[in-house]
Amino acid sequence: MDTRRLTVNCSILFTELPLLRRPQAARDAGFDAVEFWWPFGAAVPSDSDVAAFIAAVQDAGVRLTHLNFAAGDLSAGERGLLSHPDTSGEFRDSVEVAVGIGQRLGTVGFNALYGNRVDGLDSARQDAIATENLAFAARAAATIGADILIEPLSAIPDYPLRSADDAIAVAHRVLGDHGIDNVLLLADLYHLAVNGEDLDRALAQHADRIGHVQLADAPGRGEPGTGTIDLGRHLHTLDDAGYTGWLSLEYRRTLPDPFGWLAGFAIEPR
Repeated sequence: MDTRRLTVNCSILFTELPLLRRPQAARDAGFDAVEFWWPFGAAVPSDSDVAAFIAAVQDAGVRLTHLNFAAGDLSAGERGLLSHPDTSGEFRDSVEVAVGIGQRLGTVGFNALYGNRVDGLDSARQDAIATENLAFAARAAATIGADILIEPLSAIPDYPLRSADDAIAVAHRVLGDHGIDNVLLLADLYHLAVNGEDLDRALAQHADRIGHVQLADAPGRGEPGTGTIDLGRHLHTLDDAGYTGWLSLEYRRTLPDPFGWLAGFAIEPR
């Protein structure tokens, strides 16, 4: 397989290594591009931590195609800061940091996890806060030619975006309220499949609003071929619908060679 459309998520792969050594590991495995979840312990990391992260990517000779904004404590079940009034400031601070990094490293997409529903806070109020914060982030991303990505997730009961339609509705709300058109769907095939999405329909129907695609099999979130998702068919659906963007390897290693499956797939280069 030609790897020029592939980006490796170094927050879920190469986890046997310290985070700053993973870009080089991706390069050594034959990849030219990487992505990360928020790689810092705070929404506003120290200048030295930012510099060390940038250096690790640059020294490895890879491109940072995608980066998550700060999303809270993922290990505690948090999935985003942007829809809660108490964490909006942290989210906006992380936008400034992320776009600064992206400008240096060629980033084209920033994943803005929406945030869980909060007991006692009206959902319409949360959605209004989210819309304002996404517009803020989208304007910042546009300054470097990047998009904001909205991702449906599985396994988190309080996370409100479950389907491709849910994410597209958020993007339409930002467009309608603010006239901003660079908020797009992040189609993670694993999460969508686990949530019962009709992947053929979703990928074909929303291809023109898909900003990024992430690959993992289901169940298990392992390498493609370890579950039941027909990746070959879905890649053809995307190709037929005109999607030419990046494809992220965002799965957990379960096999001795986590990239061995690539030999059986033909993905057209960008």
